[in-house]
Amino acid sequence: MGMETTQQMKALDERYFMPAFSRDMAIVKGEGSKVWDGEGKEYIDCVAGIAVCSTGHCHPEVVKAICDQAHQLIHCSNLYYVPHQGEVAKKVVEITGMHKAFFSNSGAEATDGALKLARVRTGKKKFVAFTHGFHGRTIGSLAVTHKPAIREPFEPLGMEKTFVEYGDLEGLKKAVDSDTAGVIVEPIQGEAGVIIPPDTFFEGIREVCDKSGALMIVDEVQTGLGRTGKWLGIQHTKVKPDIVTLAKGIASGFPMGALAAREDLEFKKSEHGSTFAGGPLACAASLATLGVIEKILPEVAVKGERFRNGLAKYNPRVRGLMIGITIGDKCPEIQKKCAEQGVLVNCAADGNLRLVPPLTISNAEIDTVVKVLNGTLG
Repeated sequence: MGMETTQQMKALDERYFMPAFSRDMAIVKGEGSKVWDGEGKEYIDCVAGIAVCSTGHCHPEVVKAICDQAHQLIHCSNLYYVPHQGEVAKKVVEITGMHKAFFSNSGAEATDGALKLARVRTGKKKFVAFTHGFHGRTIGSLAVTHKPAIREPFEPLGMEKTFVEYGDLEGLKKAVDSDTAGVIVEPIQGEAGVIIPPDTFFEGIREVCDKSGALMIVDEVQTGLGRTGKWLGIQHTKVKPDIVTLAKGIASGFPMGALAAREDLEFKKSEHGSTFAGGPLACAASLATLGVIEKILPEVAVKGERFRNGLAKYNPRVRGLMIGITIGDKCPEIQKKCAEQGVLVNCAADGNLRLVPPLTISNAEIDTVVKVLNGTLG
């Protein structure tokens, strides 16, 4: 089979696929930090599947792990012990500092699992989340996702929740009461455009949760697995959450998510489940991915600083390889200009340009990206 052209893909998409996405470009091949479109044009990819392809595209170790496993067993369901599942759970527990893990197929599902776990173990019903936070688009995860444009058409979502301004501890204290099951928060708000609050914010959340008996749920779907230069974004603080959710970078693009929780916080028999979650292929891909990230983790912060220095005049918000620049209404235009010059970047919310390149991106590639951005931002 030859590669499909962009026009062929577009024609099929327009006729047969529900128009939930805005897109005008096809990506047909990837290797390392580079991707190619349907016409063979090459780009440095600073979107990386939205912080997913952390090991770069088609990393040989990940490809080999998936292929080897596909020859052995593709699926067997959770009625049986699943190859590599225990190994990945052990690794997730070690890197998060939690006690046990459970797998899902996505970040949204990991959020759903965390909300269920918080409710069933506390016996409480309500949640507190933050403005501009994003936790997924399933009925459960959408209930705690703030953006009115994507949430309100689907209300009521069957979840009692209060939204508090991100960073507002006084507001949080007022919102949390004796029936609050959990407070869900991102260490850095990704979809909002890489918004980094002061560390004291998390210490404050921990304190409020400890006083009320609510669980602190930290959504590490975008910030986790090395993206910020540590295994978890919350590890830049001294705070220990009760539940952590993971996805995106966990298996180099193979659909997978996870939640991990502290001791005495776990699902009991039949309280949660999933046909595909933590299947043999996902776990093989994840195990290889975590092995690669472990090796490159020490370089992430240094690469982030290279971006920070190169883009200094735009006051970028940088933690590891998670970079946000506020540019306002011209964001879509800048995104387009960068693509024309062979660099893929992404507009998150509120006119914020977001860069979340593979953690394997080279210094030379960083310098090219910086040069293109400096040229287009003027």
